[in-house]
Amino acid sequence: MLLPYGRQSIAQEDIESVAAVLRGDWLTTGPAVDAFEEAISRICGGHRVVSVTSGTAALHTAYAAAGVGPDDEVITTPMTFIATASSAALLGARIVFADVDFDTALIDPEAVDAVLTERTKVISAVDYAGQPADYAALQPIADRVGALTLADAAHSIGGFRDGVPVGDLADMTTFSFFPTKNFTTGEGGAAVFKDRELGQKAYEFHFIGLVRDKDRFQINDEGPWHQEVHEFGLNYRLTDFASALGLSQLKRLTHFKARRADIMNQYTQAFADVDGIRPPTRLEKTDPMWHLYPLRVLDGRRREVFDRMRAAGIGVQVNYMPVYWHPVFANAGYQRGLCPNAEQFYAEEISLPLFPDMSDSQVERVISEVKKALK
Repeated sequence: MLLPYGRQSIAQEDIESVAAVLRGDWLTTGPAVDAFEEAISRICGGHRVVSVTSGTAALHTAYAAAGVGPDDEVITTPMTFIATASSAALLGARIVFADVDFDTALIDPEAVDAVLTERTKVISAVDYAGQPADYAALQPIADRVGALTLADAAHSIGGFRDGVPVGDLADMTTFSFFPTKNFTTGEGGAAVFKDRELGQKAYEFHFIGLVRDKDRFQINDEGPWHQEVHEFGLNYRLTDFASALGLSQLKRLTHFKARRADIMNQYTQAFADVDGIRPPTRLEKTDPMWHLYPLRVLDGRRREVFDRMRAAGIGVQVNYMPVYWHPVFANAGYQRGLCPNAEQFYAEEISLPLFPDMSDSQVERVISEVKKALK
């Protein structure tokens, strides 16, 4: 049986929480959504939270709230899932890729600075594998041209950098609650905004653009049923039963974080003196919520080791092919060689299984199979 690289952890209390909503009066946007957003806000510095249907929807909502459009540039990393870039491209922005740090695969602030222009609207970093990017370095760069910072924190909810929680490090933060992430709502995500006005724009965008504030109405002769749309939006609303699952999962977030860190430590200790591989680099002054274990396989053997691991029933994965290699970007003129560090990282990376319900014996099995695959 294949051991997956990531998997949800569902307990009886999760099932009971969802069942309670299904027996109630609300299925879609109701009290569980409000409670879930408040719970996310409490671990993210108290900022406005808008829950949405996926991590991709969170990114799209954040870019839309920021006013990203055809005259704008969005700087981001190629070492990410394509949605970090594509959701801005869908709004008409030109995507500018900045290279990553060779050791961590986090976006390099110096590389960002080198491609910054007056057209830069958003600088989008990715907390790759669960380590927060260097927002203290990125924010002054963004401020020079009046841009916003965005943390794509799909990997890192519950983490800290320099004592500051993820969700309070950038102007905007987005989360994914997909089953392989650090906790789940099934499908789902959220966007966090330090600026209340941006948060309100995001709320209206994810709610089909509906305006319900009487003081803002442009039509004033209708009845109490009235609502109106000033700017187009989409229906990205999360459901109450998904939110109930998320609320239940959040109660175990500390446990999930501790178990992921324990598995990380077991891997790193086991691989410390093994030739041909490089364990991930941990940054100082960070308290990561580890999402991936990105092992580097050296000497051009990544594909060989990947195939051997899969044949042995270990569901390793690769995260990620550089975004601009995808045909949708390559066909638009983006060239390979643009970000050498990201391309080298991709050539070497495999993600080992990492999820809270892994047993120590399963961890030992993965370690053993890695060593066998390297012989």
